[in-house]
Amino acid sequence: MTTLDRQVVDSLFPDDLPEVEHWESLYPPRELPEGAAVTRFAPSPTGFVHIGGIYTAMIAQDVALRSGGRFFVRVEDTDKAREVADSAVQFARAFEYFGVHPDESDPDGAYGPYLQSSRERIYHSYVRQLLREGKAFLCFATTEQLAAITEEQRALKAQPGYYGRWAPWRDASQAEVEQQLAAGAPFVVRFRAPEFTGARSSFTDLIRGRIDQDDNRNNFVLLKRSDSSPWLPTYHLAHVVDDHLMRVSPVIRGEEWMSSVPVHHQLFDALGFDRIPYAHIAPLLKQEGSSKRKLSKRKDPEASVDFYIEAGYPRDAVLYYLRGLVNGRLAELPIADALAAPIRLDEAGVTGALVDTAKLDNIAKDVIGDLTADEVLDAVSGWATAFDRELAEVIAADREYARRVFDVERSGSENVRKDLARWSDARAAYGFLFPALFTPVTDPADERLGKIEPATAVAVARDFVESYRDDADRDVWFAQIRELAVRHGYAPGPAELKAEPERYKGPLRIVANVVRVLLTGASRSPDLWEVARVLGADEVRRRASALGA
Repeated sequence: MTTLDRQVVDSLFPDDLPEVEHWESLYPPRELPEGAAVTRFAPSPTGFVHIGGIYTAMIAQDVALRSGGRFFVRVEDTDKAREVADSAVQFARAFEYFGVHPDESDPDGAYGPYLQSSRERIYHSYVRQLLREGKAFLCFATTEQLAAITEEQRALKAQPGYYGRWAPWRDASQAEVEQQLAAGAPFVVRFRAPEFTGARSSFTDLIRGRIDQDDNRNNFVLLKRSDSSPWLPTYHLAHVVDDHLMRVSPVIRGEEWMSSVPVHHQLFDALGFDRIPYAHIAPLLKQEGSSKRKLSKRKDPEASVDFYIEAGYPRDAVLYYLRGLVNGRLAELPIADALAAPIRLDEAGVTGALVDTAKLDNIAKDVIGDLTADEVLDAVSGWATAFDRELAEVIAADREYARRVFDVERSGSENVRKDLARWSDARAAYGFLFPALFTPVTDPADERLGKIEPATAVAVARDFVESYRDDADRDVWFAQIRELAVRHGYAPGPAELKAEPERYKGPLRIVANVVRVLLTGASRSPDLWEVARVLGADEVRRRASALGA
């Protein structure tokens, strides 16, 4: 093993770079109650926020909260080539909507910065230490040489990686290294993995129990440099250093990182850090035919957090649903109780949970069904301000009228109408009650009017307008519909129709449907008396008068 002279190592870094002891004293162990967890959510700003990220953040936040610990968000933004410009805005929108509220953040958080790109001096200090101790080395392999190594390994069906005879710079002499440095050759810093013995590596996952894996043999990259940026850390280095200094325990992350645990344990050991417990969350899945697959950013709109925000799902409905996917017992509790109950890592599933938007819709309908008209009004108004300006303007023009609209079949009703699963459903479900959004039915042959002759439909409409009574008594109001049907030759009920079939043109519901369609534009609607009371007599007559006009 070649250990570079300290002078050579130190020449690679700024003279004012602190020693690792500086960072250890700057970020001391936290003073928290015994058993308190410090957790983090560490998103990468390389695309839209995946619902799986919110799922993980929700778990991490809950574990910290219930134990009296701390939760924070650390943005892993070191991959500048793949960074998406508006990611910060997406993060803020998603975090606000789903209640991901860190206990500490920039600029005042004691363990920040919370952007990895602002922590590069910290990583440099630790890499310098590894180089000084011979636990890391400089690698000058070119892109072409690395591609050739990969091709040879593929042809031999060997495990891919930079190791063994495919790691020529691992044991290069200092003279060879200095020659390359003098020539200005580009390089990366690689971790000097312990000699591979074929031994298995094991650890105890807080969700999955004991996990046995092949130990790491790869001399992986710690620091890399591009033409336009300084040395940047890989995920392996940055998360190990940050989780140690920010005193995270446990690390809660997706199962895709489980295979990297041997790498991370080697780094913890080389840096002299205590190993941190891991909990690897099973992925969210999608049903596809008879099989299941991971929820895909490319294929599944429900993979994006924006899908839920733009559709207007109530936050509590989504959180309740997600919590039930983590711990099945929570799905059996009432919503308020489930949101207050703790998530338990040892009860989390290991095979992945299926995301079913139909089930989420049912949950959301129950959540919205328990809200008051004022709460629905505020929520629909807020959603519409962002996503349906016309609806927002109509609501803002007369909020008291809008409150009455959203109170139809709600307060005082034995069976609250549950036709809203999302705020985006509001226009379809209740938009007809707003005169500015309603298009009156004018064609007597409109198929929505049902099995009635066009001329008879016009006659029914005109009679309804002339005789209409805006009565506050439900039964009295509906009696006029029965009277209207009788006047136009329709049976008050099936018994009369059976007794004197030649006297009647059909059942009462045919005429009732004409009135319903004229007032609502549909053959199914909320309670017709409540609709008429909200509309008022003038609007009822205006709508009915439009037929055949």
